[in-house]
Amino acid sequence: MTEPHDLPKGIGAPATRALVAAGYTSIDQLVGADASELAALHGVGPKALRIIAARLAELGATAMKEQ
Repeated sequence: MTEPHDLPKGIGAPATRALVAAGYTSIDQLVGADASELAALHGVGPKALRIIAARLAELGATAMKEQ
């Protein structure tokens, strides 16, 4: 059984698995996250980062930190 999460569906299964494995199961947990650290996760690429940033912006949240 998979863990429930509310990460954006468009980021793809590899990015979702990588984020969940790293402990990110909620879009709220990505507020202020370091984009370079997320990008270092196997499966999280530029497309996933763009989708996450767009979703955070839709929620009116502070974007991820750029390094």
